[in-house]
Amino acid sequence: MSNLTPCVSVQNVSKYFGKQQVLKEINLEILRGEIFGLLGPSGAGKTTLVKELSGLDQPTSGENYLFNEKMPSLELINRIGYMAQSDALYLELSAKENIEFFASLYGLKRNKQKQRIQEVMEMVNLAEHLDKLVGDYSGGMKRRLSLAIALLHDPEILILDEPTVGIDPLLRKSIWDSFYELNKKGTTIIITTHVMDEAEKCDRLGLMRDGSLIAVGTPNELKEKTNSDTIEKAFLVYGGVSDEN
Repeated sequence: MSNLTPCVSVQNVSKYFGKQQVLKEINLEILRGEIFGLLGPSGAGKTTLVKELSGLDQPTSGENYLFNEKMPSLELINRIGYMAQSDALYLELSAKENIEFFASLYGLKRNKQKQRIQEVMEMVNLAEHLDKLVGDYSGGMKRRLSLAIALLHDPEILILDEPTVGIDPLLRKSIWDSFYELNKKGTTIIITTHVMDEAEKCDRLGLMRDGSLIAVGTPNELKEKTNSDTIEKAFLVYGGVSDEN
């Protein structure tokens, strides 16, 4: 797991869209080398928070820091890999053309580019489909291609917004195996999910509800503190919802 040095610091962050407050005074530190999960239902604020961490959005108030540098920061772009909830792919191009385009944006040199494309496409089990038009990809294949693109430049922090939505359980397991391998090499992984069994795979979790961070801890800590046998039950307790009928 981590070496206990924070690489992400969220300091009193709030976000409004018009009059609607979607993040409410979030304070959070994520440690270098950990798999950190943001767990919560749709509308909890997870996507807004990770967009800010990846430099695509800014807080209304408060500050986000990565590697002690305030976001958004152009200098940090190459140290972050971001996979959005919706796939930003060119459907009229092949997977190879898509991934080469992003590799050139990251400034990967030609020989390194070829090697990395092969590695990441094998990691997501798409190496045989490199020449296929992305418009002919299934939803699950597009998610996997988006993941491959996020991994291309070997980022120090990988930020993944619902990365396994629409992916079958067997492939989901192999993608998580890839996450563990990356994590072993020192990559910090931040992942949003509403899938409870994925939450159990994280080193630590931040539970989010209605724009607030309601609890942070390891899955075991969160369960022990609430006398729960599942993360789902722990979430209900922290959220002030009784699951007794």
